[in-house]
Amino acid sequence: MDGGVTPSLFPLHRCKTLHLVRHAQGVHNVEAEKNYNAYLSYSLFDAPLTPLGWKQVDNLRNHVHDSGFIKKIELVIVSPMLRTMQTAVGVFGSGGYTDGMDILPLMVANAGNNGRSAYSSLNCPPFVAVELCRELLGLRPCDKRRSVSEYVPLFPAIDFSLMESDEDTWWKTDVREPSEGVSARGIEFLNWIWTRKEKEIAVVTHGGFLFHTLKSFEGSYHPLTKDEVCKHFANCELRSMVIVDRGMMGLDPSVMNYPGKIPQGPDLPSAAVKPPPNSSS
Repeated sequence: MDGGVTPSLFPLHRCKTLHLVRHAQGVHNVEAEKNYNAYLSYSLFDAPLTPLGWKQVDNLRNHVHDSGFIKKIELVIVSPMLRTMQTAVGVFGSGGYTDGMDILPLMVANAGNNGRSAYSSLNCPPFVAVELCRELLGLRPCDKRRSVSEYVPLFPAIDFSLMESDEDTWWKTDVREPSEGVSARGIEFLNWIWTRKEKEIAVVTHGGFLFHTLKSFEGSYHPLTKDEVCKHFANCELRSMVIVDRGMMGLDPSVMNYPGKIPQGPDLPSAAVKPPPNSSS
């Protein structure tokens, strides 16, 4: 191999596939393009998706269904913000919810004044909100979340049980989370993923969180791979990656491996091995 670079092999049960998605275009993205200082405006608190953002969601939804990989997703992890939950539900949820169905909707109609119909949780993977994968915290109101009690009526089938508190105690008015803090939080998030049994997981989160988390690994990549992994995500971009349990944190045994040599015993010459009873000659 050129330059002494060789492929790496890892046991399959020590790997997970993550489908990483940045949320679609939010109102704050548009306003900041016009005036960067708009990020400091409380009018952008917990910014929802724009109409163009919803079009991006529909396009990604078509992609994941047309490619068939929607059937592989065992879990959807989502940052607890309007724009990420709207994106996650729109991409990975089921449509066609009507009042009176014997299941909870993933999102009620017009959640966050989005003008969209309700989405069903029928035949969908479970959705769980996780605080660790939020955007950079502090200073910008667009990155401050609502209370969990406000979100639950809007997204009834999303599991908020892992949230530490009803109110947002992580966001601070006067200081922005440093990049190294985001990176550390991202590593903590990936370590937490190893506590889950699921092997194929979608994560719907934020551009800054993804950039700083993935950049933490840049020293271990080939230059071409580094560009694939570490570059900034576009709105509603999806990248699928494999993470490897190098630290042997996961304890789940492989469900695919087979020990072989069953029944056990010495390796006898073929002529010495008696055929099983009633076998045909």
